[in-house]
Amino acid sequence: MRDTENMPAEAEFDEDEEPSFSDPEDFVDDVTEEELLGDLLKEKPQEADGIDSVVVVDNVPQVGAERLEKLKNVIHKIFSKFGKITNEFYPEAEGKTKGYIFLEYSCPAHALEAVKNADGYKLDKQHTFRVNIFTDFDKYMNISDEWETPEKQPFKDFGNLRHWLEDADCRDQYSVIFESGERTGIFANDAKEPIVVEERARWTETYVRWSPRGTYLATFHQRGIALWGGEKFKQIQRFSHQGVQLIDFSPCERYLVTFSPLMDTKDDPQAIIIWDVLTGQKKRGFHCESSAHWPIFKWSHDGKFFARMTQDTLSIYETPSMGLLDKKSLKITGIKDFSWSPGDNIIAFWVPEDKDIPARVTLMQLPSRQEIRVRNLFNVVDCKLHWQKNGDYLCVKVDRTPKGTQGMVTNFEIFRMREKQVPVDVVEMKEGIIAFAWEPNGSKFAVLHGESPRINSSFYHVKNNGKIELIKTFDKQQANSIFWSPQGQFLVLAGLRSMNGALAFVDTSDCTMMNIAEHYMASDVEWDPTGRYVVTSVSWWSHKVDNAFWLWTFQGRLLQKNNKDRFCQLLWRPRPPTLLDVEQIKLIKKDLKKYSKIFEQKDRLSQSKASKELVDRRRTMIEEYHAYRENAQKIYQEQRVLRLDLRGGVDTDELDSNVEDWEEETIEFFVNEEIIPLGEQV
Repeated sequence: MRDTENMPAEAEFDEDEEPSFSDPEDFVDDVTEEELLGDLLKEKPQEADGIDSVVVVDNVPQVGAERLEKLKNVIHKIFSKFGKITNEFYPEAEGKTKGYIFLEYSCPAHALEAVKNADGYKLDKQHTFRVNIFTDFDKYMNISDEWETPEKQPFKDFGNLRHWLEDADCRDQYSVIFESGERTGIFANDAKEPIVVEERARWTETYVRWSPRGTYLATFHQRGIALWGGEKFKQIQRFSHQGVQLIDFSPCERYLVTFSPLMDTKDDPQAIIIWDVLTGQKKRGFHCESSAHWPIFKWSHDGKFFARMTQDTLSIYETPSMGLLDKKSLKITGIKDFSWSPGDNIIAFWVPEDKDIPARVTLMQLPSRQEIRVRNLFNVVDCKLHWQKNGDYLCVKVDRTPKGTQGMVTNFEIFRMREKQVPVDVVEMKEGIIAFAWEPNGSKFAVLHGESPRINSSFYHVKNNGKIELIKTFDKQQANSIFWSPQGQFLVLAGLRSMNGALAFVDTSDCTMMNIAEHYMASDVEWDPTGRYVVTSVSWWSHKVDNAFWLWTFQGRLLQKNNKDRFCQLLWRPRPPTLLDVEQIKLIKKDLKKYSKIFEQKDRLSQSKASKELVDRRRTMIEEYHAYRENAQKIYQEQRVLRLDLRGGVDTDELDSNVEDWEEETIEFFVNEEIIPLGEQV
């Protein structure tokens, strides 16, 4: 704008004369087009816009005119997910397509999304798409014919990611969050007291998670997830996902799934992202309406497949392409729940009754999709699927309302997965079920049933002869949760939260109650990976006072009470699967007495070592005191001349030695006087 302050105030205009809006001859226009027309210039077509929106798809099937329309429909269905396609071109020669096509999107961003997600897409066994932006051809044409040695990338040494397994005393580690989340520590477990491995302030903003094999520690931040590992817990990888709230690892630790409610858009699915842990690259994004049933994706035991359930649909994806298995989802009308076997690529799912069609549980082998067992069920209210840790058994808990009766009964349908035709045994329970849990490495299961205060715990054994035997029932238990040792045989029956932390330690080999104890208001129970120790804790997240974690032996003997200010969470670091085979484990168990003597001797040495360390520490302290005293006396003597000079030649060091020259003088002085009349009561 021109300065108008110097315009003559008395300037007048003739009303009949048309005003002039021309600039004076000496006017300099210093306003740029960007300032005046910035918004319009942003929409100005760029020279390369048309080309940047075009992708070239190679390895497309070569078909004749009779199959061209079908091919176009398939291609359009795949590539329209990434944006609006405005133009398609299928080059032909001798009546057949040439095996590559051109697709033009409405904007370059959609073309880039197509390249990112469709490159490497497996159409069938013979055709895997290669997708490129059309402008990449200039780059490929200018590639030199001479071989150039790739630039050597610096090696990032994160240390030994499994160093904790080499601990000479076989100490397991656990993470602890305390001070209401302000501090996070990693500790090595020891029967005497925890040993600090690493401790940091504000390491995470919410909570932490260990990966399934214990290699990585995941911390949560507003901008995403960070993975830490190695001896000094260096940062190994970062995954940018704004507002991330939930995560899940694949069992093989190769992939990480993150969920954020903030990022999702219609054109760019970002609510759920699957990442490659090693490279940090995003593999695929998915929409998600609700995270109420996390994890949304459930993984097969080997990480080769992952599946998701939506209304009337079960979608199974394969890695590493992250595409649908056989390019299509399973249509299963009314599907309610599904679960992978922990030992095989088998999916179990159940469908409720529909008019005259009974409810059914189906076991499906993958990737063949062969149904290996179908079990029809009647009068079903609800089902829950419980796999044994090794996948040897599947228990389907079926809540039923038998015709002609009131109330509900529960059946446990036990599928024997390792036997031919997968036979099914049934255990009927007429009482309400509070909790169910399989023995991790065995064929027993435990059930809490009844109603408070008459809650019973029953233990069953699935025998090889086709029968299920009731081993033992304990009456009137204060328990609402079952926690098996990871190695089986031992378990803890816990009455958490509202049941005031009642604990019962049980040996199921002979069903004896080893100990009954209490950790008041306990909110969590966590077994260590070896099954030697168990931790009970009161989390600040659920209860604001008495926050602590207590360490017990598997027999129920209390070893430690660790009070942490506003303690929040304790998680044991998982161990990877053992490298020993079944025969080697049997041999170790057979020679266990021989090993026990070695370990007992080591324990005694450890105790004597601790005593020796205490004595040595005290001796060192005494020696340090004597050295300090001698040094103080030396300095005192060196300052004698200075003291005599300051005190007029009086040797105050020798006052005690001249006692016979002292004179005793008694001094009396008035302190107080009180007059009490004799005739009055005091």
